[in-house]
Amino acid sequence: MTDPLLPTAETVVKTAATYGRDLAERVVSTGLEAFVGALVLTAPFDLSMWHNAALAGTAAGGALLKGIVARWRAVAHSASLAKGV
Repeated sequence: MTDPLLPTAETVVKTAATYGRDLAERVVSTGLEAFVGALVLTAPFDLSMWHNAALAGTAAGGALLKGIVARWRAVAHSASLAKGV
């Protein structure tokens, strides 16, 4: 007999996989966006490429932390803090 209030194991695995893909996409895209943005600042502020890479890594780390907090805070299977996503 199954409990009607609990999801099946297949549903849990699918939603965890969906969340993982969503979070990975957000972290990678944030890192790339920050790196490209930081490259624009290299010449005017005379920053090295490694400083830009560190800035991009920091932004990606922030995206990862935000995604984990969003998952912990909400029941939704998303890395977004927006309601209903």
